[in-house]
Amino acid sequence: MYQPLADKVRPLTLDEVVGQQHILAKDGLLRRVIERGEIPNMIFYGPSGVGKTTVAQIIAGATERKLYKLNATTASTSDIKSIIGELDTLMAPNGVLLYLDEIQYFNKKQQQSLLEFIESGKITLIASTTENPYFYIYNAILSRSTVFEFKPISAQDVADMLRRVFLFCAKERRAKIQLEEGVVDHIAACCGGDVRKAINAAELLSAAANLEGEALCVTLEDAKLVTQKSAVRYDRDGDSHYDVLSAFHKSLRGSDTSASLHYLARLLLGGDLPSACRRMLVVASEDVGLAYPQAAAIVKACVDSALQLGMPEAQMPLSQACILLATAPKSNSASAAIGAAMQDVANGNYSDIPDHLKDAHYQGAKKLGRGLTYQYPHNFENNYVAQQYLPDKIKHTAYYQEGVNKAEQQAKDYWRKIKGASHEKK
Repeated sequence: MYQPLADKVRPLTLDEVVGQQHILAKDGLLRRVIERGEIPNMIFYGPSGVGKTTVAQIIAGATERKLYKLNATTASTSDIKSIIGELDTLMAPNGVLLYLDEIQYFNKKQQQSLLEFIESGKITLIASTTENPYFYIYNAILSRSTVFEFKPISAQDVADMLRRVFLFCAKERRAKIQLEEGVVDHIAACCGGDVRKAINAAELLSAAANLEGEALCVTLEDAKLVTQKSAVRYDRDGDSHYDVLSAFHKSLRGSDTSASLHYLARLLLGGDLPSACRRMLVVASEDVGLAYPQAAAIVKACVDSALQLGMPEAQMPLSQACILLATAPKSNSASAAIGAAMQDVANGNYSDIPDHLKDAHYQGAKKLGRGLTYQYPHNFENNYVAQQYLPDKIKHTAYYQEGVNKAEQQAKDYWRKIKGASHEKK
C-alpha cells in the first residue's frame, strides 16, 4: 500500500521537528509543557505544512491516554458521541486525547458538545486550524484552551530538511541521487514555508529522476517544472486575506513603495483584483486625503482601467496607483474629521437645526420662521459671510483640524484671510 513520503519521514521527537523554535526550543513554552507531561487543552494555529499534526502526534506518543483523530471537514456529531461513549470504560481508562484537525469547520453545536468533557478533564483537546482561532473558534472553547501559533518554516530550514529527505529517498531506492546545483534552494524558496509541499516535490522528483550511470539525476529544470507557481499563502475567504490586505494598506500609509508593491503582487497573484482596487480607493481618501486631493481622481481612473482591462494588463495601472499613493504626501485630517462628526451624531450630541438653515421652499415656511435670516454667501465679497451653521448645542465645535502639508496649510491661510476680513467689516 502506498504511503506518502511525508508520512515516512515525519519526525518522531521534538528535536526532529523543523522550525517552530519560538515554542519548541530547549526553553520553549510548548516544549516544557510537553516534557512535563501535564498536557492542557491546546489550539495549534498556523498555515498548513508547518508541523501542527506532527507535534500533536508526538504529544500523543508521550501520554498514556488513548488517541483519537478527527478531521472536522468530514467528522460529524455521531463521531464525537462515539468517543464520548468510550469514556470511563476499559477502552479509555485514563481518558482521551482528541486531536481535532481543522476545528474551524465544526459548527457551534459540535464544538459545544465537547465542553462538558473538556472541563472534567476526561477529554484533552488538541485542535489545529489554519484560520485565526479568535475569529473561527467559539469563546467557550477558546477560554478553556491555550493557543500556540505555528509559523511558516524558513527557506534555510526547509533546505536543510530537503537534503535529509533526498538521502532517505536514495536509501529507499538503493541508488545514489545526484542533485543539480540549485535544486534544493529552488524548492525551499518556492514552497512558501510549507514543509509538506517541499517533501511532495522531492518525492516526485526522485521518482521521475533519470538514471545517469549509477546515479539518479535530479535537474534544476525538473524542479522548476514541479514548482511552476510559488506557494502564495492567500485564501480569499480565509485569514490570510485580511492579513495581506492589512499589510498592503499599512505599507501604503507608511510610504514604503517596495512593501506596497510586494503586497499588491500577492493580492494579484492570489486572483483578488477587486480587493486590491477597493483598498487603494480607500487609501486615496483616508491616508493621502487633502494633502494631495487629486490622488482620489487619479486612483479612480487607474482602478477603472484595471477593471476594464482585467489581468494581466491590470497590473500596470494598479502599479501606477500603488506607487502614487505610497509616494504622495499624507494626511488623515478628512478621515479624523468625519470620524469625530459621526461620533457626535451617534452619541446624540446635537440639537435642532437653526431656523435660518431649514427648508423654506413651501407655503407657510415664513409663518414658521424658516429661512428668514439666512444670508446667501454669493451676495457677499469673496462669496463668504459669517453666520451660524451648526446646531446651538455644538455651535463652537471644530471637527476638522488642518494637516501640516502644503495644500491644507494654503487653504487654511486663505480662509484665515477671508474670514478675518469679513469679521473686520462687521
